[in-house]
Amino acid sequence: MDWLDRMNGAMDYIEANLADEISYDAAARIACCSTYHFQRMFSFIAGVPLSEYIRRRRLTLAAFELQAGGVKVIDAALKYGYESPVAFSRAFKKLHGVTPISACAAGVQLKAYPKMTFSISIKGDVEMNYRIEQCEAFELCGLSTIIKGNITPPKFISQTHKSGKLRKMYDDLGIECLPEDAPHTPNEPKSLIFALYNFQDDCTYSYLIGHNMPKCGAPAGYETLSVPALTWVVFSSPKDPGADPAIQCKRAWDQVSGWFSTSDYEHAYGPELEKGFNLGNSEFYYEVWIPVKKK
Repeated sequence: MDWLDRMNGAMDYIEANLADEISYDAAARIACCSTYHFQRMFSFIAGVPLSEYIRRRRLTLAAFELQAGGVKVIDAALKYGYESPVAFSRAFKKLHGVTPISACAAGVQLKAYPKMTFSISIKGDVEMNYRIEQCEAFELCGLSTIIKGNITPPKFISQTHKSGKLRKMYDDLGIECLPEDAPHTPNEPKSLIFALYNFQDDCTYSYLIGHNMPKCGAPAGYETLSVPALTWVVFSSPKDPGADPAIQCKRAWDQVSGWFSTSDYEHAYGPELEKGFNLGNSEFYYEVWIPVKKK
């Protein structure tokens, strides 16, 4: 239970400082892990970035205070870390759907996000498919972008597909594809690698679609990513014919937080990888590769 106590202690610290500056470093020290690991673990478990959780909690408390009366919009804005009433109003309306001034009126519907705590829930015997891999340094090559705001991995993949860049990449990198007469997904790659790396405090990161570096090197116009020698924990989705690839990827990711909470490993700094495999006949499965180190 030590892990739960540490994580809940970090959440208590965040809750006590919502009206002040919150140090991710301080929260991570309470959780007894690195700042990077704390943010990643929180995102795995909560399903939202730490910064987004803090934003929601602050705007929840601001709404409570505005509804109670006696608080000016500018005072609430400054109290919860906004530089101006305009920035506060924009964020408030995005979350609650109404302006801060409107929130004071009776009968206005607002949203509330409660303080998050961590606990163990017994849901049955659900197996986790994982293995530990030791890999030497290697290089990836492909198309990349910065994930931020409305640029999401699915949107980037869709854009590269529609533009024809994805098809061209298969040829340029020599990625093996299914034969033309294959049912359901002819000429589609048998495998692709998706890399998440260069994580920033504002929850932006780099995202690459590609494969292992070709023997002849990277063709012009493609991004390269050097991955150092690392230990990896690998989570696999079940091989479920007919399942949507996005669902298969999520099934692999869903195992991550539960494994970390009970293992002797913690997150190590490095890229995170998603490896998609197309077996033909609408059968896909995914592997999620997370760099780890012993605690």
